[in-house]
Amino acid sequence: MKLVSVLFLLLAPLLTSCGQGVVRPMDCSDIQHQGKNHQSGVYTIYPLGERSDAQVCCDMDSNGGGWTVFQKRMDGTVNFYRNWDQYKMGFGNAAGEYWLGLDNIHYLTTKQKYELMVYMEDFDGKNVSAHYSSFSVAAECEGYKLTVSGFTDGGAGDAMAYHNGMKFSTFDKDQDVWPKNCAKSSLGAFWYKGCHYANPNGVYRWGLDDSLFAVGACWYQYKGHNYSMKTYTMMIRPVQ
Repeated sequence: MKLVSVLFLLLAPLLTSCGQGVVRPMDCSDIQHQGKNHQSGVYTIYPLGERSDAQVCCDMDSNGGGWTVFQKRMDGTVNFYRNWDQYKMGFGNAAGEYWLGLDNIHYLTTKQKYELMVYMEDFDGKNVSAHYSSFSVAAECEGYKLTVSGFTDGGAGDAMAYHNGMKFSTFDKDQDVWPKNCAKSSLGAFWYKGCHYANPNGVYRWGLDDSLFAVGACWYQYKGHNYSMKTYTMMIRPVQ
């Protein structure tokens, strides 16, 4: 009997990890579905299961909640002009400005069908959004190619259609279709084409500034190339 008891104690962690106990959340929708009245804030998710974890901001309030924020700008405290490896792995702080990482975004959006919501606030206090019913990012070997469709307007207009089908570009890995480097000219990193209608990872600027063309955190269909948003949030969740 003592041997059986010892074996049970040794195997208990394995049994709970097989679904009999606490299930590690893959994204914020998993956290929401745990049914504990979670509020919006910073949580730990496991896009790769127990092999890795990531700190994210979960939006539990907007449009039904359960949103995993993968990009957030709010005050310019984090430099977003970064290289390929940092965009691959992620950077910043989930309590403030951050990028979740292309690997994590890829792993999430290939396991099930995700939708995308983009929220922006300008410096006059007006909030607009753009919703896409389908969003996925391919693996690194495919250049983290973007697939996005199913636009619904929330006042922002459709800037992402132009970027559909493009690979991700940084200043040290040029994958756009422009003869030059869009990431360098736009001072950011994104699924550039030649170059952009959306530049969420551009330089944080305070509203309209045309001293340098199209380098701010802009959304062309809403405010043009030279207006940089006060807040910029991109978030995903499994299709409801």
